[in-house]
Order: sequence, then C-alpha cells, then structure tokens
Amino acid sequence: MMATGMETMGLQSRMGKAGLAAAMILIAASTAAFAQQSGGADWPTEKCNRYKKAYDQSIAYLGKKGLSAEFLASHDAFLAANCQARAEVCARSKEELELANRLVLMAMNSGMSGTFLPFACRS
Repeated sequence: MMATGMETMGLQSRMGKAGLAAAMILIAASTAAFAQQSGGADWPTEKCNRYKKAYDQSIAYLGKKGLSAEFLASHDAFLAANCQARAEVCARSKEELELANRLVLMAMNSGMSGTFLPFACRS
C-alpha cells in the first residue's frame, strides 16, 4: 500500500519534531557538561584560568630565555589582575614573539577571542 501525500507530510512533520527534540536534548546535555567542567566559574575567570594554564605550559616548554623583564612584568600584572586589567604586553624579541604567537593559538583553541589577549605595542 502506498502512502498518500498527506500521510507523507505528516510523517515528515513528526520526524522533524523528533529531530528538533533530539537536537535540543544534545544542546542541553553539552551545556550541562560544560558547566560542570568549568566548575561553575564565571566566564572571565574561566578564560583567565585557561590562559594561565596555557602560559604555564608554554613557559615550561620554551623557558624564559630571551624574555625581557618588561615583558614578564607586564604579563604578570595581567595575570595578577585575573586577566581583567587593560594590559599592554609588547612582544619585541624573537622569543617573546614565539611565546605570544603560541599563546594566541592556544587561547583561540580554548574558545577565547583575540580581544581577550594582552598583546599590544603602542609605541
């Protein structure tokens, strides 16, 4: 027996609703999982925690050779302010640029935007 046009439309409508419901459940589950993973921290604090982890990993890998006292002090001030202060960490040496580039990539991969990062050279 062949389905009529009206029966087919009804079946498609029910399937569409089921698909939408399934998508909503997946979104809710992933949101809950992310909230648990972040430990309930607010987003600015979570971003800073992720950035600090990336910084610590990068320093452990690259070391501090070639990083100027000014670069390190500006960066430490940014971290001490929970990554909230307007920072101007200017990467000038080859090593500073390598660290900054690495941190930019790690931050982007962790879901942060470029406006979060402290790197800028005004002068």
